Amino acid sequence: MKRLTLIFILIATCKLSFAQELPLKKENAFKEGEILTYKLKYGFITAAEATIQVQETDLKFDNKPTYKLVVDAKTSGTFDIFYKIRDHYDSYIDKADLTPYFYQEDIKEASYRRQDKARFYQDTKKVVANTGTFTTPTTQTFDLVSAYYFARSLDISKLKINDTFKLNYFLGDEISSLEIQYIGKEVVKSKLGNINCLKFSPSIKPGRIFKKDSKLYLWITDDGNRVPVKAQVEILVGSVTLEIKSAEGLKYPIGKG
Repeated sequence: MKRLTLIFILIATCKLSFAQELPLKKENAFKEGEILTYKLKYGFITAAEATIQVQETDLKFDNKPTYKLVVDAKTSGTFDIFYKIRDHYDSYIDKADLTPYFYQEDIKEASYRRQDKARFYQDTKKVVANTGTFTTPTTQTFDLVSAYYFARSLDISKLKINDTFKLNYFLGDEISSLEIQYIGKEVVKSKLGNINCLKFSPSIKPGRIFKKDSKLYLWITDDGNRVPVKAQVEILVGSVTLEIKSAEGLKYPIGKG
């Protein structure tokens, strides 16, 4: 599994009348202390596991308080023998508008190693990274980790079936746009029980991992938490499914809020 599969499938997009900035709910969908764990299955085999956390931090940027978002992903079982992954990601985001200030990743995949860092300057629409300086199209540009949490707190009360919205994100050495389509509502069986969910389909690019006609589907709880409980996509050989294992420190009880 490549790292983009592990993180891209966790997240976490304009026919809507949104202006340049996407609107947030009055209350964030998460709080400090939230810990979500997932397993990534290749067919029926568990190939990898991931933990996503919201941690307390005293670190401030531009004198503003932040949330620290932490993601750890690793292969498991037979996959860990043949292709060991130990990926770690940190993102510091503004507590009010949930946009990132700083992002870093430590990638260890088999013999491949990489460490990237990026500082986001939303007001001046720039990202300064170890790979260069980049101009962003809006004052809401994310790394993949912060995009996941920002999307959970979006005000989607006016969304209709087949409506889409976009998130701009920085990855590696480029600014890209992720388009997400709203599909509708479904009940999903999960480790947390049978849950009423909102179903989305984020865009994906065909290539070394995905088929030309591959569709990625993401189900999130239809409550105040907006926790992703399942994701599924076909790849060049077989299919990959992400399933939630546990959820601790949620802001609201499941199904409420």
